[in-house]
Amino acid sequence: MIVLSRSKLWLVVFAAATSSDLFAQVATPSATTGQKQFRAARVDSPPIIDGVLDDEVWSSAEVITDFHQTRPGNGTPTSERTEVYVVYTDDALYIGARMFDSEPELIAAPVIRHGLGMPSDDRLVVILDPFNARRAGYRFETNLNAARHDALYTSANSFSLDWNTIWDVATSVEGKSWIAEIEIPFKSIPFDPAVETWGFNFGRAIRRRGEEMAWVSQNRTYNPSISGQMTGLTGLDKGVGLDIVPSMAVNRQQRYDPVTKKTDWVPSLDAFYRITPSLNAAVTINTDFSATEVDSRQVNLTRFNLFFPEKRDFFLNDSDLFQFGNIGAMAGGNNATSQGARENARPFFSRKLGLSQTGSPVDINYGGRISGRVGRWNIGTLAIKQDEFGGVESSDLFVTRVSANVLNDSSLGFIYTDGDPGSNRDNRVAGLDFKYLNNRLSNGRQFEADAWYQQSDTPGLDGSDASYGFGLRLPNNTGWRSRFAYKEVQKNFNPAMGYVNRSNIRDFTADLGYTHFFGGEIFQSVFAGVDAQRIDVIDGNLQSEVFVYRLAEVQTNTRDALNVSYTTNREVVQNPFTLYTSPDRRIAIQPGDYAFDEYQIGINSGGQRRFAGSVSYTGGDFYNGTRTNLSGAVSWNQSRYFVTSLSYDWNDIKLPQGNFITRLTSVSTQVAFSSTLYWISLVQYDNLSEEVGVNTRIQWIPRAGQEGFVVLNYNMQDKDKNNRFESALSDLSVKFKYTFRF
Repeated sequence: MIVLSRSKLWLVVFAAATSSDLFAQVATPSATTGQKQFRAARVDSPPIIDGVLDDEVWSSAEVITDFHQTRPGNGTPTSERTEVYVVYTDDALYIGARMFDSEPELIAAPVIRHGLGMPSDDRLVVILDPFNARRAGYRFETNLNAARHDALYTSANSFSLDWNTIWDVATSVEGKSWIAEIEIPFKSIPFDPAVETWGFNFGRAIRRRGEEMAWVSQNRTYNPSISGQMTGLTGLDKGVGLDIVPSMAVNRQQRYDPVTKKTDWVPSLDAFYRITPSLNAAVTINTDFSATEVDSRQVNLTRFNLFFPEKRDFFLNDSDLFQFGNIGAMAGGNNATSQGARENARPFFSRKLGLSQTGSPVDINYGGRISGRVGRWNIGTLAIKQDEFGGVESSDLFVTRVSANVLNDSSLGFIYTDGDPGSNRDNRVAGLDFKYLNNRLSNGRQFEADAWYQQSDTPGLDGSDASYGFGLRLPNNTGWRSRFAYKEVQKNFNPAMGYVNRSNIRDFTADLGYTHFFGGEIFQSVFAGVDAQRIDVIDGNLQSEVFVYRLAEVQTNTRDALNVSYTTNREVVQNPFTLYTSPDRRIAIQPGDYAFDEYQIGINSGGQRRFAGSVSYTGGDFYNGTRTNLSGAVSWNQSRYFVTSLSYDWNDIKLPQGNFITRLTSVSTQVAFSSTLYWISLVQYDNLSEEVGVNTRIQWIPRAGQEGFVVLNYNMQDKDKNNRFESALSDLSVKFKYTFRF
């Protein structure tokens, strides 16, 4: 029984935040000697951010040119020269980069709007570690379109794409080079004015050659623990540390069966205050999620729940501080596992807040968050007042997560949640976890380990209410890599604010593989390995077993790839589950012990091409029948102003109890009228729900921190599956928000 009260918990959080002696014997060591260094130049006047390096202030900066390849070579000279300049004022850090390219007409830039990753773009990467602790930091990326993408390193070698902040960039093409000018306000990132030396690194990619380069790297990678240093930062102004973000949304919703209409005016207010240089407080009132992007549809051919990631900005900010046990990443990259199985047993999953079990929005009246870092302590505390809905009373929801940096790169922490957003029952979860990292092995190799334990407390569910696990990993980019993980989820483990994919199970995962780099002009690398997962019922026998033999995964220097694999499955079904329904029939898998094998071949072209795509074919047995799957995607990167893509997934399933076909398709377009005005549309259809969903939005970003949206969601459904679609829902939202920074 968990008896930790909120008042005691707050005392623990306070003690953690203010303590400086605990674990003092393992304080973080100073930066390793011999690191690359440069001195940032202090200037009186900032450069104009226009994508042209003609400001006089750049002449006072050191020129950084000593980049090297991380792919396809490893430490070898780059094919093109790169020049980087860094200056700063009291208020901001400025980075200028000239990236020479002998074929500027072939520079790849398929991403045309802010907030998206850049896996196929020629890009510039900047990594900052303001505390020079070599544990965490901030990542900024841009491309020729001046698209902004930022991320937060949650540890030395993993980062969260969900974090975002205010910064600015401008780009241009000048002769045989492209130029980027970046402004990062000091008010946008936590830092300690007393720390005059920051961890710093640069990266660059030339996609058509499969070339990655860095200023400092190790084992073909770079991150805050593998970086150089920027010295000479003095007199930085962090401001008051207060951001006030009011917004106004007008939502017009209409349902067609039965016919209902309503219009809501939704004023909301978010405020952010930096308590210390690295500890932030946030308050939200009448939180509005009307501009949130829709989920990508999935077809479920299993008996277990699917996993949909969080997309709401309020919960994404500082979300890394609430991650527990590295649960979602213990089996990351293991193709024998599903996303739902990897995320199984998360004690806190923010999609449980502000959403009903059917996915309908639930009002959040107000909430508060304290998150950040104090010395060696990492703190995340969230309190939410959720409105009543559908017979569920309004609820007070609380979660706190505290961890301490120990040893060189490791951490020890705990988590506690209180409240049930989906029912009127009480619920609490408490857990402890330990993460170990050693990136100082010979030949630049790394070793990672995790261990965690958690227990829930729900009235009426007594005993067998714990979950625990551990993982061991050698995540090397060259040569052998291997992972092993184990988790147990007992039958009464019930994290009401978390995520459970299946319970009463023991889950074993393992993988072993080898990567070879050729170093030639055509082929870059080849990987082969085996991934495995076995899930047993705690009080019984096998539930699921999957082996994926990754026979060959070949990638060329132009980022084209060929993948061949063979999969063996075994599923022990205790209760029947439905695969397909229609008005006149239902197809279900009956109890039994099923063994079936599949083979797959896939081809991908480099995403930097004007026309890029992928296609895969899977064939073989499926339970007591057969399955043929064909999936593919194609994108047209017409210009820096227009991108469109089409994806299609088709399953032909034949079973003794009946045959059926599933189809899932989507079409998306992105139109950039300018660097601040975008029109994005997504149309999705699947024949299981027989629903067409349209999401189209105009997004205006006059500058970072200011956003306007016009969003239309329109759904049509063929309820009788007679090929006649009728309107089901229309939802129009207009929203604008503005950041006042002090």
